[in-house]
Amino acid sequence: MSWNFLMTIKPLSPFLDIVRHASKKTGGSTRNTNCKVKPKHRGWKVQDGHNVQAGHILATQRNLRFHPGLNVGMGRNGTLFAMEPGKVVVTCEKFEPNWEHTWVQRIYSGRGDQVIFKKYFNIIPKPQHNRFKLIEEM
Repeated sequence: MSWNFLMTIKPLSPFLDIVRHASKKTGGSTRNTNCKVKPKHRGWKVQDGHNVQAGHILATQRNLRFHPGLNVGMGRNGTLFAMEPGKVVVTCEKFEPNWEHTWVQRIYSGRGDQVIFKKYFNIIPKPQHNRFKLIEEM
């Protein structure tokens, strides 16, 4: 077949003759493109009544919102963690701040005559199995 013959054949449909392609890609939304801020997910990690192992993180915080209680340690960044395995108990206890401390004066100024309550994380250790005997008793 010659090239001239192919040029004379008409398309079957008039829509096939007019094909238009996109000149640009579709643009997505440009809002909220700042991905530098990463969420910190602070707050409670373990609820009241759950069983935890030693070293388990109980709560993360920026300010001193939760306080360490029995068998609970506090990291330098305010993270509360379990020091022994056991059951988590969250209590609301009376807070006795050191009024001479500067940050206590700044945060609790004007509340010296009020009773302040704070949340304390406590770990109740699992009961021991009591199978050990002293050498003198054997």
